[in-house]
Amino acid sequence: MTGSARCPWCGTDPLYVAYHDEEWGVPEHDGRALYEKLVLDGFQAGLSWITILRKRAAFRRAFAGFDPVAIAGWGEAEVARLLSDRAIVRHRGKIEAAIRGARAWCEIESGPGFANFVWQTVDGRPVQNRWRSMAEVPAATPLSEALSRRLRAAGFGFCGPTIVYAFMQAVGMVNDHLVGCPRHAEVARLPGPAG
Repeated sequence: MTGSARCPWCGTDPLYVAYHDEEWGVPEHDGRALYEKLVLDGFQAGLSWITILRKRAAFRRAFAGFDPVAIAGWGEAEVARLLSDRAIVRHRGKIEAAIRGARAWCEIESGPGFANFVWQTVDGRPVQNRWRSMAEVPAATPLSEALSRRLRAAGFGFCGPTIVYAFMQAVGMVNDHLVGCPRHAEVARLPGPAG
């Protein structure tokens, strides 16, 4: 893929380009992977995504591979450990939200399943947008507002409509690759969880 055709937000950083080309917008079906992405998007609040991407391996080590069942049992000792870990973003509110979110995830997973919970927002099928420029892409939508409300009601934190829209873009609930980007058509052919 040529750099000029690619969505411009990833620039030329090799890590960011690989994320754009291989991950962003690919429909994610796994509930645990969806939990990880939602938590990382929450940690991104106020920062750039490349900062989180560069720390993702450290986050995975610090957060037990983003195993929600393990994290759900964490308390103040684990919060203190994470607050002293210089390899991740050290923010008490975000750490505590990740733990509360793990507990909420466990509740949802024992019912409809977390993947079903989030994907029902788009009726199980990725929304295929056709943006021509980054200026057209919204920061939030009525769908992200609705999912944000449901997540907060379930016990998640750091999941406002803008964070949730970034999550929806990343996990393929919406295809927001620009139409001029080769990944738009490639991602459009991928099935959602119901596919």
